[in-house]
Amino acid sequence: MVSKSLVFFLPVYATQVYGLTWDIFLLPMGWETYGGKFKYLTFINMIIQTVYFGLCVANDLCGSNVRPSGRGERCRLQRWRDNFLATVVFPLGMFVVLTFWGIYAIDRELVYPKALDKVIPSWLNHIMHTTILPFLLVDKFLVYHQYPSRKAGFVTIMSLALLYLTWILWVAYYANIWVYPILKVLQPHQKVVFILAMLVLFVFLYLLGEFINKTIWGEERSHAQKKKKKSS
Repeated sequence: MVSKSLVFFLPVYATQVYGLTWDIFLLPMGWETYGGKFKYLTFINMIIQTVYFGLCVANDLCGSNVRPSGRGERCRLQRWRDNFLATVVFPLGMFVVLTFWGIYAIDRELVYPKALDKVIPSWLNHIMHTTILPFLLVDKFLVYHQYPSRKAGFVTIMSLALLYLTWILWVAYYANIWVYPILKVLQPHQKVVFILAMLVLFVFLYLLGEFINKTIWGEERSHAQKKKKKSS
């Protein structure tokens, strides 16, 4: 049986595919320098969000959507979807949106120079930096996600954060390219403080996702656990 959530996931997936395709094939800027577009967190995030919503579509078509009160076991697709959302998709997507618009509000030249308005269509900018926030929040309310242990979640997100940090520092060292203008203008000690603050924010966003999930689905899960204990 096809899930009702497919009505949401299918157009969102199509939107992500369209935006990513445009970015790759019709927006040549960014490929010409060392690392191509793969040094930009926004581009990496677009790929990850597209893969995630594609996984949601696949799960709705041939997987499972077991709720806390539901019977049966989660299929492999649902387990992948849940872990991917919890440890990567939600914290990364929220991080991209909040940091981009936060820095943009202070000084857009530090993150998205005005000259880019003539190159990148505004609708594509919003697919990259805006719409993912409401998409992820609707997803939270629409389907239940079983979170991994907090230790496993922290290990995953911090590993990914440190891997990306190592990558952009290597790009700065090897090619003399600061991926983000804000890192170019900060003094060394300011860079350290800024990077640490971003890591703390990343961890906070993981906890936020966990909290939202518990707030929405916690009562149903608690009732299901009590019912299971009574029957056993």
